[in-house]
Amino acid sequence: MTIVGSRMLSDGRTARQIFEDVIANPARAKFGFGSKLAIVNVDFQRAYTDIHAFKTAYETDPRQIDYVNTISRLARARGMPVIWSRVGYADDGSDAGVWGTRTDTPDSLQNIGYGSERHAYDPRCEIDPGDLQFTKRMPSAFFETPLASYLVWHKIDTVVVTGGSTSGCVRATAVEALSHGYRAIVPIETCADKHESYHFANLTDLQLKYADVEPVQVVIDWLESR
Repeated sequence: MTIVGSRMLSDGRTARQIFEDVIANPARAKFGFGSKLAIVNVDFQRAYTDIHAFKTAYETDPRQIDYVNTISRLARARGMPVIWSRVGYADDGSDAGVWGTRTDTPDSLQNIGYGSERHAYDPRCEIDPGDLQFTKRMPSAFFETPLASYLVWHKIDTVVVTGGSTSGCVRATAVEALSHGYRAIVPIETCADKHESYHFANLTDLQLKYADVEPVQVVIDWLESR
């Protein structure tokens, strides 16, 4: 029998419309929750959240950080870890590697200096002293950070990824969570990107391949039931 593939589709739908269709008509089983999750909050720093101060910042849902604080608070109360990552670099940007070579302006990635305003966590984030915090240098919160060993120590089987950007560091972290053997969950309202096309296209890709993309209320309900 000859198996014939299909041509790439182009049907005029927007990225948002495709995402809504995919969510409304799931094509495959969910990974679901395991027994213990960790909340991994990616890059909630002013460079990417303070839309009044920095042109690199973006906002999708104005309640994003409220939702993140809610699920983080619920997780802590149930003995489940909360993690915060952010990006930052040395003054000469040399630890940004090739990622820092495409542009060199005051707004460029590699010019987020340690301890700078752009490096600072958004003050709206409710970060507990017991939460794990670290600076990363590449898109994934797993790459050359303590995250993987921290999750093993806490016997985690499910990783909830929030933050920005959906098309960048959230996606990279969710894909690597799956690659490490974790169930990955991405709550829709807790992610943000610069343009809705990038945002919804990547949520679609995550849902179809790498993660369960769910309304944040699903995560809230699961935590409240523990």
